[in-house]
Amino acid sequence: MILRRAGMYILLTAIALVFVGPFLILLSAGLKPADQAVYSFPPDIIPRPPVLNWMIEAWTSIPYPTYLLNSVIYVGLTVPAYVIVSALCAYPLAQMHFRGRTIVFFAILSTMFLPGELMLIPRFLVVTQLGMADTFAGVILPGLLSAFGIFLLRQTFAGVPRDVVDAARTDGCHELRIFWHVMLPAARPTLAILSIFGFISVWNSFIWPLVVLKDSAKYPLALGISYLAGITGTDVRTLAAGTIMSIIPVVIVFMLMQRHVLEGMRGAVKG
Repeated sequence: MILRRAGMYILLTAIALVFVGPFLILLSAGLKPADQAVYSFPPDIIPRPPVLNWMIEAWTSIPYPTYLLNSVIYVGLTVPAYVIVSALCAYPLAQMHFRGRTIVFFAILSTMFLPGELMLIPRFLVVTQLGMADTFAGVILPGLLSAFGIFLLRQTFAGVPRDVVDAARTDGCHELRIFWHVMLPAARPTLAILSIFGFISVWNSFIWPLVVLKDSAKYPLALGISYLAGITGTDVRTLAAGTIMSIIPVVIVFMLMQRHVLEGMRGAVKG
């Protein structure tokens, strides 16, 4: 038993190193002094001594605070609306009976199998016709509807006992009140995990802002980092430092909400 458990821990540690290794290498490159080689064999991971010069240079080489603020705005406006819209779409698919409900659900679900790049041109044409190209709204609105979010919440809402919903209707609650006071509290873990996924997706968004935005002052941080690559050229340390600074908020949010991940996934597959 002890050997089996030890083998399992060794295997899990090896898998963790495969995933964490690139991040550690990136962090090491962003903290190494100028006289320490970035590329060496065997790899020299520990900076001697760690320096913050490259982070300061990344912060000042491009309008980093502007890009950071833009990403905060995109996340702050997109994620809450994304969660609410997904929940409003999922509730009737899970708890209301109407003709064609299954067809609508599978039609929405089928969009998950389409490559995201395939939707760039239709979205761009729609945004342009609405006069929202090169605006914050043009970046935000197409991301409010997600088949993944609808699927996840539909499975959670379907797991709420039917008797609870019927009792609320018998007491005179209208559908919106049932949705707000019964469904959303029951789906709290799923809402948390959906918020995490939404935050990561919006914070790391690159392709769609690149397509729809022309004014670099409206770029999110992930797209602004590409400017840093163009300015610094082969300066790997500055680019690594800028990338590390952009990853830190994602790591913090995930660590604060990680306990909801398993709860949310358990609630999603329960239905």
